[in-house]
Amino acid sequence: MTTDTLTLLCVHAHPDDETLGTGGTYARYAAEGLHTALVCATRGEEGEIHDPSVALPPDGDIATLREQELRCAATILGIRTLRFLGYRDSGMPGAPANQHPAAFAQADLAEAARRLALLIREIRPHVLVTYDAHGIYRHPDHLMCHRVTTAAFDLAGDPAWPTPGLDPWQPRKLYYIAIPRSWVQTMRRLAAEHGLRLPNIFRTGRPPEDLATPDDQITTWLDVEPYLEQKRQALLCHRSQIAPNHPLRALPLAALRDLYRYEAFIRARSLVPAPEREEDLFAGLR
Repeated sequence: MTTDTLTLLCVHAHPDDETLGTGGTYARYAAEGLHTALVCATRGEEGEIHDPSVALPPDGDIATLREQELRCAATILGIRTLRFLGYRDSGMPGAPANQHPAAFAQADLAEAARRLALLIREIRPHVLVTYDAHGIYRHPDHLMCHRVTTAAFDLAGDPAWPTPGLDPWQPRKLYYIAIPRSWVQTMRRLAAEHGLRLPNIFRTGRPPEDLATPDDQITTWLDVEPYLEQKRQALLCHRSQIAPNHPLRALPLAALRDLYRYEAFIRARSLVPAPEREEDLFAGLR
């Protein structure tokens, strides 16, 4: 299989998740000439503006703004294909928006899996990526991404489910984004040293270590150090969401290396032989 046929598809919940969780991954594989794709479940309708210098567009719709920000970031990261799943942002855990009838958290799992499986058959990814069973910090939309993507991984390749004009397509590997426990410790230290705003995993009411993954359970450490500045520039596209004291905005590059040199994943499924520990999501495919 030649590298120009290999395709990565990440399934994220909101604009900016693609950069925070997999920005270095996108930049690296785009630089290697692979096809990179993104499915975003929502347009971030419940997002708050964290940078007071950012104004809403004339229609007053934050979703319009956040889609513009996402397209800016996608260009910087080299994402070639962008699709939306068509659901509404559910808001943070416990928010009234969780109950909105159009919210992703309220979606019928089978219907959402069919929507995503159709996109998988269109895009034809070899590697599929989404959140772990914790949804990083138990955000309802992240949890739904986990459930929907896991179901769609099999459905897309099922010949018993016909879709006119689209042949079945079976992704070869499925990964879940992991937050290493060592990252939590590094973030806590750097936040204290630099006066940073702690990420959401620190604000759930539970110790962040409970939601993070022990380092020895992580199967794949992807070195993205050469792409850290690209990741930072992509995140700066999401101006409405990124406070001035966000780590990717405020830290010097040397400290960024400590925090973001690796993007970590758990290999959930592989239909090809792969080593127990990997340094490449496409191990076994090239």
